[in-house]
Amino acid sequence: MAQIAQILDQDPQNFDRRTHRLSVLSSFLPESHLPAAWVKREPQNVNALVLYSLAELEHGRRSGALPDGSATWARCQRAADLDPQNPAPWVAMLGIARLERAHRREVFAIWDEIVARDRWHREAYFSMLHYLGPQESGSLGRAIEFVDSLLTRMPPNAPCAAVELEVHLMRYHSAKARGGAEALLARDQWDSTQTAQFLVRAQATWPRPAFFSHAAAVSDLNLLAYALTAAGRLRGAAPVFEAVGGRVTSWPWRYEGDPLTVFESARNKAR
Repeated sequence: MAQIAQILDQDPQNFDRRTHRLSVLSSFLPESHLPAAWVKREPQNVNALVLYSLAELEHGRRSGALPDGSATWARCQRAADLDPQNPAPWVAMLGIARLERAHRREVFAIWDEIVARDRWHREAYFSMLHYLGPQESGSLGRAIEFVDSLLTRMPPNAPCAAVELEVHLMRYHSAKARGGAEALLARDQWDSTQTAQFLVRAQATWPRPAFFSHAAAVSDLNLLAYALTAAGRLRGAAPVFEAVGGRVTSWPWRYEGDPLTVFESARNKAR
């Protein structure tokens, strides 16, 4: 518990890194007693409250429902009251609202609270993209509209910049999932003018060491390496794989099978 507290106490004003650490840690703790024990020991500790809420949320995603949605929500509210400038409690609430199929108005109210605190919060943008996508409350068209509305305002190296790539992957995977001729032609979407231009820009800039500074940059590089491989742009993928090194993320490689196996196969093709 002390080690977790020490990790989460680093960079207290860097909300991007704080949220990222909370998210990563919670993904390993949905069945652990540690988050609950920490909150019992320190009921006014914001990191403890958010970590417990995110761990419960991860458990809910895996099982299909939160053990006690009201209690989890109340912990998030308490954390938000204790640290009003921190977007992390609101990010957790956004996840709860998605899982519990809250009214659209409530979801967008939470979204407004997050971006008021951190304009380009990566996890929040990805969360809203999937909320608006075909697997939840919206459609592929709504997800695309959401991203299109950002493109003229979002800095190219914003923490959430990869949301544009994620929607391209969403469209690609949707076509593959439909099967038949659409699945066979799914790769052609990477050749559309807008998508191809995006890939060219991203492969030229994202691998640069100083281009991204947010905590989940390696996740974005994994997304780009996968997309370039899917598009058949193997020469462009090579420096991206080099920038990734051995830091393989589960998504998006797991879409094709075992993440490590798929990653290694794709990297070998790009060499």
